[in-house]
Amino acid sequence: MKNKIYFLSDAHLGSVFHENSIDVERKMCRWFDVVKQDAKAIYLLGDIFDYWFEYKNVVPRGFTRVLGKIAEITDSGIPVYFFIGNHDIWLTDYLSTECGVIVVKKPVLKNFNGKKFFLAHGDGLGYESPSFMFIRKIYHSRFLRFLYAAIHPRWTMAFARKWSNYSRINGDIEPYMGEEKEHLIQFAKEKLKSDPSINYFVFGHRHIMLNHSLNEHSNIVILGDWMQYFSYGVFDGEKMQLKQFEK
Repeated sequence: MKNKIYFLSDAHLGSVFHENSIDVERKMCRWFDVVKQDAKAIYLLGDIFDYWFEYKNVVPRGFTRVLGKIAEITDSGIPVYFFIGNHDIWLTDYLSTECGVIVVKKPVLKNFNGKKFFLAHGDGLGYESPSFMFIRKIYHSRFLRFLYAAIHPRWTMAFARKWSNYSRINGDIEPYMGEEKEHLIQFAKEKLKSDPSINYFVFGHRHIMLNHSLNEHSNIVILGDWMQYFSYGVFDGEKMQLKQFEK
């Protein structure tokens, strides 16, 4: 019976921080093969790729295994929702046309079996440093995207990879900082003031595994990543769990 909702984020395929990115792709494909047996829907909550930029007739090299597997999943009738993250912002219609995914660009509210879910990648929610918000504004500028697309891919892709690697080396991933300092927890608490009916907040972005109670009716779930945890979330209609694949 296909009654489970699956969530995964932050694979960062193509990152130099994977010992072998193709092995991670193979592992993800095995995960897709397992979850498709009982999946009602699959939500990919951002940063599946470490870098993604679509020119009009050019997309990044690689990711053949995962893209093919996603197309196979959607062809079978299982919807796959692809949320943009802060590493794969600049996509247009390639993934939806070629792979059949449903691209999501903003946080959404979903109802699963009577439970209300707030879903988002997580970047830009809650307080962020001024430098981060400035960079985020640049990334989301359509005009700057237009100018960036005029540069040859050999330069843009090399620059993007160096930038990604630099940010991660210089502390992009922080360990769990505690309830009072975690911006996503504070965001969720503030959101509950205006909408106390939300049962689950599900985020990526932070690269930590967390299933934390906000009150007796609401939890925040941060999905971890596929760089060190190989983790995912699953909602079986009753409760939400965090699990690790082939740990």
